[in-house]
Amino acid sequence: MLTGSIVLYKSNSEVLLKAINSFLFSELVKKLYLIDNSPTDELKNICDDIRIEYIHNPSNPGFGAAHNIAIQESINEGSKYHFIVNPDIYFSEDVISPMVKFMEEDAKIGMMMPQILNDDATVQNLPKLLPSPFSILLRKFKRPSFIYKPFINNYELRTVPQNIIYEAPILSGCFTLLNLDAIKEVGEYDDRFFMYFEDWDLSRRMNQKYKTIYFPKVSVYHGYESGANKSKKLFKIFLQSAVHYFNKWGWFFDSERRKINEKTLAQFK
Repeated sequence: MLTGSIVLYKSNSEVLLKAINSFLFSELVKKLYLIDNSPTDELKNICDDIRIEYIHNPSNPGFGAAHNIAIQESINEGSKYHFIVNPDIYFSEDVISPMVKFMEEDAKIGMMMPQILNDDATVQNLPKLLPSPFSILLRKFKRPSFIYKPFINNYELRTVPQNIIYEAPILSGCFTLLNLDAIKEVGEYDDRFFMYFEDWDLSRRMNQKYKTIYFPKVSVYHGYESGANKSKKLFKIFLQSAVHYFNKWGWFFDSERRKINEKTLAQFK
């Protein structure tokens, strides 16, 4: 059984419907949970597909906590695989079948993401090495350029040929396939992250016991907003999540980080 979930918050109905229709185009999908963190339920009837289950969640516990509701429902219903889908994702070709097929062929794959594209079809560099606090600062401020350019090429694995399937310890949560047997072992999203870093945290926990695969053989489009760079409120949430991440995994003394990053880079030598 294959399920998926989209977390909503005052979402643009036109953009959201595009994501819903893209995902439900696949006959493999048995259920799509819409977890609506909005104050009102005006998006309740956005689509009448019988595979949709709408859950209004106005307490707004955050991105990961809302997806956890759907993940738990999917596990209870016996689903084997579950997609995390952002409301600004869309695609026209079958990306679901190849991803599921690849995961089915290797029970040690716990998490996968496809190639993610901007609207103009340029690639979003979302697979990453494990970050240090320095990584976060340098990525935000992009200065000085002579340090930033070689750093970002390495950190975001930009020099890796774009068609190679590989393991990355950090995968984006904008469109992610989860092996629910693996989730039962490593746990769901840490709901202490309201937003930002919850996908990095889950990727890292998954990568400790399972493969976290970047699968660029298929692509989806993502309306990347980078809200933390435009909103003081979101930037504050970003900083809070960053602090929680490094408190959890280690700031400058993270014994695993170097080993995992070296192992990742060794795939390309």
